[in-house]
This record gives sequence, C-alpha cells and structure tokens, in this order.
Amino acid sequence: MSAEGTLLFARYAYPPNELGYCGPAGASVLLEPGSAVEIESRARQFEGAWCYLEFIAESTGITDPLDRRVVEAYWIGNELLGEVDPGALVTRLQHRFKDQRGGTWRDASAQATAHHSFHVFEVYPWARLITAKGNPTAISVLDQCRIRTGLVIGVEGESATIESTHLCWDGSATISGRPQREIVRWSTDGMSLLGGPRPGDRVALHFDWICDLLTDDQCRQIESIDAQQRARLSGFATETFSSGGPRPGST
Repeated sequence: MSAEGTLLFARYAYPPNELGYCGPAGASVLLEPGSAVEIESRARQFEGAWCYLEFIAESTGITDPLDRRVVEAYWIGNELLGEVDPGALVTRLQHRFKDQRGGTWRDASAQATAHHSFHVFEVYPWARLITAKGNPTAISVLDQCRIRTGLVIGVEGESATIESTHLCWDGSATISGRPQREIVRWSTDGMSLLGGPRPGDRVALHFDWICDLLTDDQCRQIESIDAQQRARLSGFATETFSSGGPRPGST
C-alpha cells in the first residue's frame, strides 16, 4: 500500500464522502493523520472510484490500486490513462454498473477514459436530463461533482477566496463561464491534508473543498479532460434535441 497515494485519494474523496454521496459514513477519518490503513479500507467502499483505480492498476501492471500514479491518473490525469484500453473499460463498466440507468458511457466506445470526469459526465445519469432549455439542477450537479481548477486569491482561517469558472448552459452546450470569486474550504475543525494554500497557488476543487495544490501541467491535464468531456456532452445534447428526445431505452 502506498501511503502517499492513499492520502492523495483521501484529499479528493473527502468532499463527496462528507456530503454522503459516496463511501461509508464517518468522512472525518479521511482527514486524520496516520490513518492510511483505515483510508485504504474505506477506499474499497467507494463503488465508483475503486472500480477505476483497480482497472487502471490492472491495465498498467501496477499491483497497488492506491499507488500514487494510479490515484493521480483517476483524479487529475497523467500518462497512465493512455495505457488504458477504452473498449475494455466500457466492458468493465457494463459489468460494474449494469443496473445504472441513464448516462452516456455505453456509447463511449473509443472515447472512454478512466478519469473522474468521465464518470461524472457519462456514467452519472445527469447528462441525459439536460434539455434544450437546460436543466439548472443537472448542470449544478455536474459542475460540483467534477474536479475543477482555481486560483487562490486570499486565505483566512480555514477558508480561502479563490477564482474559478463554473459550468454554464448556452442553449446547446455546456461551457465554462467567466472566472468568478468564491469562498471555499481547505480545512475543517483544524483537520486538513494540506499544509495550507497561499495566494497565487493553483488548486484542485471538488465541491467547495480545496483538494490539492497543482502544478501547471496538472492544471492543464484537468482542464483538457474536462473540455473533452464537455464536448462529448454537448454532442449528445445536440443529438437528443434533433431527435426530439432521448433515444429509446436511454433513460
């Protein structure tokens, strides 16, 4: 087990776990120093993320699904994603999420990627709920669940002011809106897996939580994959609108 990879997993998994969206109860364990063994046990209970971590590890000959390289590939993106066969991934997902209604992943074919953004935009059913008039709830869910990048403007206590973009609907596609400032958290009740952000840092955000401090290359990885997924979502939406609604059996 990689302690470094385990802690990286915890940084990104904490926000949805805290909200009760995935993983077992007791999210605060993910922020406790020295709890790598417990985090590994909990990681296996994240039914979405663990499936991808296992598949990336198997595809690249890495024995530990929580190896830092594997965890980084799933949440951020790196060279390991290029070694994952898209068709084999879809086959795995067909077994893992056979009862999952909605989503566009069954038609992903060569575009499937073992990244969190793919899971958010294509395995979740929310994309199919977007209509020609948009769907504020669906857009908000996709926006909050994805990993996005931001720039730290200031820090006060356990919160930080950041500048980031959110998803918007322009009538036919999901686009990135103009950068806007918002207050997010990097610590709660004195617990955090980060040393503390500073003004000028580039950060990864999941819901209202700063998960990580990013390099320029990591920012480009996240933003590039996010753009690819938004383009696919827009393509699906255009097809849906032109056909008068979702295809038979798609919802």
